[in-house]
Amino acid sequence: MHLRIHPSILSADFVNLESEVARISSAEAVHVDVMDNHFVPSLTFGPQMVKRLVEVSPIPLDVHLMVENADDNAVVYADLGAQSVTFHIEAATSPQSIIDSLHDRGAKACMAFKPGTPLSPYHELFHTLDMILIMTVEPGAGGQAFLGGMMPKLDELTRYLQTQGLSPLIQVDGGVTVETLPQALRHGANAFVAGSSVFGHGIPEDNITALRLAAKQGEA
Repeated sequence: MHLRIHPSILSADFVNLESEVARISSAEAVHVDVMDNHFVPSLTFGPQMVKRLVEVSPIPLDVHLMVENADDNAVVYADLGAQSVTFHIEAATSPQSIIDSLHDRGAKACMAFKPGTPLSPYHELFHTLDMILIMTVEPGAGGQAFLGGMMPKLDELTRYLQTQGLSPLIQVDGGVTVETLPQALRHGANAFVAGSSVFGHGIPEDNITALRLAAKQGEA
């Protein structure tokens, strides 16, 4: 499967977001972290900002909701035009209803797991998801170190999907760099959220290229 890079604008210049997303046009999507200061202890973007980003971004939006009450909030971002909406299972009461509602609106449905949340109680939901996100940091802030201890969780997910003949994207988010991306790739991940390693230094497009090169070298 084609490797996907989703740069997170959590590490971008918030004052110049239109120009910032223009700097990552070679990526497959722009990752937008929506935080409500309740589910996680940070406050970032809301519907109005996402609506405007949909209008100006040269690439699709991958919206990651770190908010309470995913049952009501997820569809809001699908209605705004996000190509993919990720909700946290820890914030969902009726996850299958969320998935169905996102699909009804033409959006891809993704479910995220905090590092401490087990996968096995939710296996049946994987059959209707387009992407599964394994957090490789505790959600809520950018720039954290990659949790290598999540690799067995990736292995578990990959094994289950293979035995069931399922092929949703497997995304990792948190601490993704040229050093850690190949590690997650070897354990089954194929979609990578990268924030500070794309926007934190140099030219974002060059940093995206470096991540792709690291992936190729890691597969060699």
